[in-house]
Amino acid sequence: MSLYSFGLEPLSCHAWNKDRTQIAVSPNNSVVIIYEKKGNEWAKIHELTEHSGRITGIDWAPESNRIVTCASDRNAYVWTLKDKVWKPTLVLVRINRAATCVKWSPLENKFALGSGARLISVCYFEKENDWWLSKHIKKSIRSTVMCLDWHPNNILLAAGSSDFHCRIFSAYIKEIEDKPGPTAWGAKMPFGEMLLETRDCGGWVHSVSFSPSGDHLAWVAHNSSISVADATQGKEVTQLTTDRLPLVSVLYVSPTEMVAAGHDCCPFQFSYKGPGSLKFVKKLDIPKQTSRGSMSAMQHFRNLDKKATDDESNELGCLHQNSITQLCVVSGKKTSVDKYSSVGLDGAMVLWDFKH
Repeated sequence: MSLYSFGLEPLSCHAWNKDRTQIAVSPNNSVVIIYEKKGNEWAKIHELTEHSGRITGIDWAPESNRIVTCASDRNAYVWTLKDKVWKPTLVLVRINRAATCVKWSPLENKFALGSGARLISVCYFEKENDWWLSKHIKKSIRSTVMCLDWHPNNILLAAGSSDFHCRIFSAYIKEIEDKPGPTAWGAKMPFGEMLLETRDCGGWVHSVSFSPSGDHLAWVAHNSSISVADATQGKEVTQLTTDRLPLVSVLYVSPTEMVAAGHDCCPFQFSYKGPGSLKFVKKLDIPKQTSRGSMSAMQHFRNLDKKATDDESNELGCLHQNSITQLCVVSGKKTSVDKYSSVGLDGAMVLWDFKH
């Protein structure tokens, strides 16, 4: 594992290019900065400055090499690289509240955008007019859409929301794709059809992730819980409430293993083997060894009096020194992830190795 610091500003989101030599990050403002790996250092090579509000989502399509960004200015842009310059194209998302998250579909022919307008915009490119259009999914969403994830079949879309619900919708757009076949979640899939709605997840749903097969859906909520819905078992939901601070990002790293991280500043591993067997496996951070020097008795009691502890340092015993905001796959397919990355409020990006 390795840690890189991109300054003091918190990193709200990040995305990698196809060969993982470049990373796009947003330091919690209206600019996306692209860094390139040069030796052991990361060098700044581009700045994407079109948004006027705080960037809330970045996704980089590996095959078509397009970046999509969304922000609290209610806009989304698709960026394409022409003559070593990133050119933006405005997307007609038609929302009147801030955009909160964005995600390319697996085939990269459309992307989904969540927003505070209580809807999901599914955006696709219309060749006739040479622009990006959007269709809205509004059915029964009562509050801000916090997170999105695509099913491997390129049709189903999972969404977590701050109305304590987790849902799966069909995002089938007949203008650009063939009629989908049946899945374990359901067979009828017109656009906007809801195939799963789990009521009362116990808090805001911060992150959702489909398993590699697409038959399981994991999500984390603000009541420190992690849950899995299993389509092969009649959409049965298994919930595990942890004794830790809330998790804000979850990622499938194999068909049965998940990694989740959040306000505890380090990633945790969970495994799901079937209904009722969702288990915490281990903490994935190696705690730092603090060298305890000799301390005088007076200093010891002075620290106890001042700080209510005799510990000298105010560093956390893990790599990130503040909450983790997002996890991303770095190498390996979703069926067997070897490496993943995390960014946090401490302005750091950490690369983690996952041992199966």
